[in-house]
Amino acid sequence: MSIFRKIFGSSSEASNEANDNEYNPFQEVNTSLPVDELFTFNFKKNGGKFLYCENIAELNEQFENILEENDWFESEAICLEPKLFAMLETNNISYEQAKFPKFLLASCESLVAEDGAIMFSSSQIKHHKINELPDNIVVIAGTSQMVLGKSDGLREIKKRYISDYPTNITTIKYFEKIKEEDFLHYGSSPKNLYLLLLEDL
Repeated sequence: MSIFRKIFGSSSEASNEANDNEYNPFQEVNTSLPVDELFTFNFKKNGGKFLYCENIAELNEQFENILEENDWFESEAICLEPKLFAMLETNNISYEQAKFPKFLLASCESLVAEDGAIMFSSSQIKHHKINELPDNIVVIAGTSQMVLGKSDGLREIKKRYISDYPTNITTIKYFEKIKEEDFLHYGSSPKNLYLLLLEDL
C-alpha cells in the first residue's frame, strides 16, 4: 500500500486533510525515513499544500476543487507545456498571452525530499525566474519523481533528456510568507503552491 494512502487516505476526503496536522518545530527529522515520507514531512513544513491522487480522474477533480476554492474558473493562467493545455481548456481558463494570470500550471523535474522542494527547468518555466512567476502555482507530479537530494534530481534530468539538456534549473522551497525575515529566507520568493501528486508507481 502506498505511503500516501496510509497518511492521507483517498483524495476524495476534504482537500485540506493533508495539512491538518500542524508542523512541530521541535520534532526531530529522521533522515533515515523513506524518500516519500521525508519529502512529505519537509514539503508540509515549508508550507506546501499537498493533494494525493490515485488516478487521473481524481487529479482532475482535485484541480477543479482548487479552482473553485480560489475562484479561478474562467480566469487567466500561465502554462508553457502543451500536455497540460487540455486541463485549462476544460475549465475555460485562458493561457495564451495572459495579461493577468492568476496562477501557473506546470509539471516539474523532481520532488526533492531532503529539502521538501520542487525542481523546475526550462521545460516547465522557459526562461522565467522564480520571482517573475505568479504567486500561485499548481504543480502536477508523479510519485516516481521523488528523489533524495538535488544531485539526484540533476542525475534524473541527465537520464531523461539524454542530450539537449534543459537550462534554467532551479528549485522552489518556500511556500508561505514568513512572519519575520531571516537570513535563510533572504532573496527567496515564497509561492502559494499546490502539489497534485499522482500515484504512478
